[in-house]
Amino acid sequence: MKRFTKIALAASIMTMTASSFAANTTSSDISPAERAKIETVVHEYLIKNPQVLVEVMQILQRKQVDQAEQTVKQTQQIAASFANALFHQTNDPIVGNPNGKVTVVEFFDYQCPHCVEMAPIMGAIIKANPDVKVVYKEFPIRGPLSEFAARAALAANMQGKYDAFSHALLNSNAPLTEDSIMAMAKASGLDVDKLKKDMDSPAVKKQLKDNIKLAQDLKLFGTPALFVGKTSAIGKDPISYLPGRMEQNQLQDSINKVK
Repeated sequence: MKRFTKIALAASIMTMTASSFAANTTSSDISPAERAKIETVVHEYLIKNPQVLVEVMQILQRKQVDQAEQTVKQTQQIAASFANALFHQTNDPIVGNPNGKVTVVEFFDYQCPHCVEMAPIMGAIIKANPDVKVVYKEFPIRGPLSEFAARAALAANMQGKYDAFSHALLNSNAPLTEDSIMAMAKASGLDVDKLKKDMDSPAVKKQLKDNIKLAQDLKLFGTPALFVGKTSAIGKDPISYLPGRMEQNQLQDSINKVK
């Protein structure tokens, strides 16, 4: 973020704060004219002392980082208690070795750039680890089109073609549309009429609902979000939480620690 952008954002924050202060006082506390004076004084002070804006922005950024780090710690602490839902939820798409001793779970969104970047890394991990089971959790958080793509992918799983179709969605060279999603479904060998019907089925809707509920319980705040642990984990074995995009060697290290 450029320095000017940071200052502009901080100025906006400070101005809104002053306005909020004035607006939250009762009419008996302050008159409209006095409220306007307060806002003017604050605005002029910030213009003359721009370093204050930078300091405010830095404090805000530190607070956001601290909050994110705290959330990651909380998720790591509670992950083991959700082992069954993470590793053995009914109808989850599974790639790799379904009987693998190590399980990697990925929560992702087809319109998430970092999830797209993770796709070849996940493919390489599967090829390099014949004893790893990969569970994909459709987690559409980027609007109606993401939800449409997720429902289509889960419907494709009902036809046994999840991997090919999901791969096509993640490797699209153009922004996804409902028409392009259906075209990729046809190209992936899917029965499109059945796919459309299954997309609106109670089973697919429940699968998405369960994924979203699990993500909320785990306090996930974005995609991709990965979990690595023993497939046989029963709530006591540690499960590693890996938020965000990572390199193949980073994910491999986490897998090696479980083996």
